[in-house]
Amino acid sequence: MSGRFKNLGLILIGAVAGILVSLNFQAIGQLATRSPLPIEELRSFSEVFGAIKQNYVEPVEDKKLINEAINGMLAGLDPHSAYLDAEAYKELQVGTQGKFGGLGIEVGMEDGLVKVISPIEDTPAYRAGIKPGDLIVKLDDTQVKGMTLNDAVKKMRGKPNTQITLTIVRKGEPQPLVITLTRAEIQVRSVKSKFIEPGYAWVRVSQFQEKSADDLARHITELFKQGPVKGLVLDLRNDPGGLLYGAVAISSAFLQPKALVVSTDGRIADARKKFYATNEDYLRGIKDDMMRNLPPAVKTVPMVVLVNGGSASASEIVAGALQDHKRATVIGTQTFGKGSVQTIMQLGNNTAIKLTTARYYTPSGRSIQAKGITPDLIVEEPGATQTRVREADLQRHLGNVQDKDAEKKAPRAQPAPGTPATPAEPPKPLELGSKDDFQLQQAVAFLKGEPVKGQAPSVAQTKPPATPKSN
Repeated sequence: MSGRFKNLGLILIGAVAGILVSLNFQAIGQLATRSPLPIEELRSFSEVFGAIKQNYVEPVEDKKLINEAINGMLAGLDPHSAYLDAEAYKELQVGTQGKFGGLGIEVGMEDGLVKVISPIEDTPAYRAGIKPGDLIVKLDDTQVKGMTLNDAVKKMRGKPNTQITLTIVRKGEPQPLVITLTRAEIQVRSVKSKFIEPGYAWVRVSQFQEKSADDLARHITELFKQGPVKGLVLDLRNDPGGLLYGAVAISSAFLQPKALVVSTDGRIADARKKFYATNEDYLRGIKDDMMRNLPPAVKTVPMVVLVNGGSASASEIVAGALQDHKRATVIGTQTFGKGSVQTIMQLGNNTAIKLTTARYYTPSGRSIQAKGITPDLIVEEPGATQTRVREADLQRHLGNVQDKDAEKKAPRAQPAPGTPATPAEPPKPLELGSKDDFQLQQAVAFLKGEPVKGQAPSVAQTKPPATPKSN
């Protein structure tokens, strides 16, 4: 038996070495010149592989074992690195186009459970009241514990008009919540706009997709055609990010030409780059540059950027660039803090890996990772401060190389005085841009030169005290 294991081990070591060579990634090639392959560790891998093949209670296909090993390697690095099988890779490509069948939630993995980062506006999950920080423990009758994030996402996505039941654990709730959702075709309309009042415009970017920059340019052009714009609010709240070149393009709409937008730094040369407000850095081969036809006033109009704990990645790049160049005042609460770059590396059979390869830095050199963007003015979002999850809360998150105590120093908004710790029933999702949007009201007040309030009045502050009753 030991001889069989030894032979199998040698074969597998050769096979794994061959796989590493066949990937032919620049990063792997560079690392290979610095150190030899870890033969002892590969031998241990082969022994485990052989033991499973020989002794596991049921037969297991080689493909499944190798795929699970790859999954484990990537999942053990950080919350954003992942193996994408053919289906997951296809879904990723579809998702950047803003159209897929599913529930409409951005999720991550924590302690073996699916953790909600942010629901996407105007989707089944958003309308059902799914909240950031919710832990999904069961999908229909299947326990999430033990599933990979890719498998969980696959199960949540599906054909429109089909149903799925989520069992959710929510902080402050004594019992799990059971919510049945009907899948829909998620067509994320990533840009919205309107005049809040004469002269003051609101533009919302909910996600950075392939067409987001073009959509933003059309909305801005239409707004400026309708009348003079005295002030502009760029709303990036609950924007989970998306494509880097989309963030560079949208920043370019408001910055002067050739201004630095963001830089990245990693271990290999391709990961060390600077991106400027030039069409060379965001067009990606597209001939028609929508930013070229924007009204010149968009570069100088007084401007506010609204952010919160759901503003992540690409939205943090935009907020940080406009803040560093003093082009806009950032208002809201501390952002999510996802300052890492994920590179999609395609493998064979239409699969890929999503690998963290660099960190983002704002034009002044600030690291976003595990810290986020600190607003110039803190204005709290009523009812959302207790459940907000950030990058620094995720297990195995990358640290902030500039500030080891970044996650401790990042200010977290506290509930307004008199707010109950556990509301009797969850508040309804706020419609951003509505007349009840407190943070937007304060942004417009700032643009008009009026005082800005940091908190919305609580129920206890706005209602007269109840008359005591005797028993």
